Amino acid sequence: MGTFLERIRLRFIGRESTARVSETPRPAPEPAPEPGRLAAVQVEELDMPSNDPLLAYMIQSASAVEIARLQMDSPTLERLRAAGVRVSVPLVSQGELIGLLNLGERLSEQEYSTDDQRLLNNLAAQAAPALRVAQLAYQQQVQARERERMEQELRVARFIQQNLLPRQLPQMPGWQIAAHWQPAREVSGDFYDFIELSYGRMAFLVADVTDKGVPAALVMATTRSLLRSTAERFASPGMVLERTNNLLHPDIPAKMFVTCVYGVLDPQTGEITIANAGHNLPFQHTRDGFIEHRATGMPLGLMPGMTYPEVHFRLEPGDTLLLTSDGLIEAHNPAREMFGFERVKTLVDVHADEDLIQKIMLDFNSFTGPDHEQEDDLTLMTLSYDPRVPAGEKPEAARSEVLSNLTGEAAAPAASLPPDLEPALSFELPSLPGNERVAAQRVLEAVAGLGWSETRLKRLETALAEAAMNAMEHGNGYNPELPAEITLSREGQRLRIRISDQGSKPFIPQAAEPSLEAKLSGEQSARGWGLFLIRNMVDEMNTFSDQGKNTIELFLNLDD
Repeated sequence: MGTFLERIRLRFIGRESTARVSETPRPAPEPAPEPGRLAAVQVEELDMPSNDPLLAYMIQSASAVEIARLQMDSPTLERLRAAGVRVSVPLVSQGELIGLLNLGERLSEQEYSTDDQRLLNNLAAQAAPALRVAQLAYQQQVQARERERMEQELRVARFIQQNLLPRQLPQMPGWQIAAHWQPAREVSGDFYDFIELSYGRMAFLVADVTDKGVPAALVMATTRSLLRSTAERFASPGMVLERTNNLLHPDIPAKMFVTCVYGVLDPQTGEITIANAGHNLPFQHTRDGFIEHRATGMPLGLMPGMTYPEVHFRLEPGDTLLLTSDGLIEAHNPAREMFGFERVKTLVDVHADEDLIQKIMLDFNSFTGPDHEQEDDLTLMTLSYDPRVPAGEKPEAARSEVLSNLTGEAAAPAASLPPDLEPALSFELPSLPGNERVAAQRVLEAVAGLGWSETRLKRLETALAEAAMNAMEHGNGYNPELPAEITLSREGQRLRIRISDQGSKPFIPQAAEPSLEAKLSGEQSARGWGLFLIRNMVDEMNTFSDQGKNTIELFLNLDD
């Protein structure tokens, strides 16, 4: 056979119609290889436009071609000649040209024979499917890395968006206020807010941006900022919506708008004024039934110059006001039945004096089924009024008991118990999106009297929310029947917090320090990065599995 394979240049063509150009100068002549050995094969990317006549010729030929004999107006052909290519063999797979096997001048200075070309054709027939497999594998790796990058960015975006929501619910004597936020994707177009106003009043709102995902989340952040800034200037809910609408309309993307119900509460009297920009009607549960408050107006950002009429009413003792987004009412079960307002009203009627939102969400998950793919973002808010029971009285009593256990004060009966055996606070939460923020808030309320700085409390909140999300999402698979368990106790001069799941899924291993380069190269997974974050928010972190539970254990020094 001689040494006609002494120098082979393999050019491959990407699956796109045009791939990246890679012009490589022809290397200097090399000494002839030892008998029985071949020189290194060079692999380059070749840009061949879809309208280049050489492309159709190579597909039709499907055999070795002598470059010098070709006569056509082809930029690729000119580059091959300039590179010193004498023979080019097309690599064709499934009727598509995926590469060229190019050979330069033989070192023996002999011409390529018919036998040489036959051997090259056989080689190409075997190389083409192998090259196709390599191309597909490479593309899958690129796509996997891109998906991982996007997933990490969305995770960060969700964390940022969650921090735009209220960090804690308002605490006012006589009022019990609750809220639940559950995005359909990593980020959401739904949001809710509470805004402190002058004279002890409070504004509250629930809003829903059309569409889902990142575009809706960006409009959500903009609308929230506009509503907050406008609320500082106008006392009237109607004027707040009118001004926000006029500011939002010039910049909101086409075919997008925001529905919003905005109210102002006087907690001393129970009087409420609301305005509505195309949102679901809020309804009031009373002893005598339900009242729908029909303030109506156009959605925000849809048309300029809109006005928003107001409705005034009062919550009497024992009444509850419920605000929802479409994600609850318009959800479907496997039989395509809608959850609907009537079902919500029945739940409110039965559970008005209980943890209403939790009862609604448990029924919602039972209705939609375990394999439910959430159709839309979901937000709930309740305001319940009972002036006979000050809202802060019971939490304060429980908080003082917790603090006595944590600080070691002898005033509390539980303080004499071993703190590592008797928790100062212990509770469970259903594994539902958003409940990680409830867990963090309950812990922050429990330690509010320890005198920690705002920075230290914020680090504790971040660690708790991340650990609780890890238990609910990764450990329990967001199955509301599998609760996350949180306990607080004192161990010497340290606060100990344990967050446990039910062990339905393998525990996430603790990762080394995150490396984006290692992650993209496939050497490190993004799973476990949350544990790295938690570990850096507290003084000590441990992870273990015991008695069918996976547990994250956090320690914070009490004397810091």
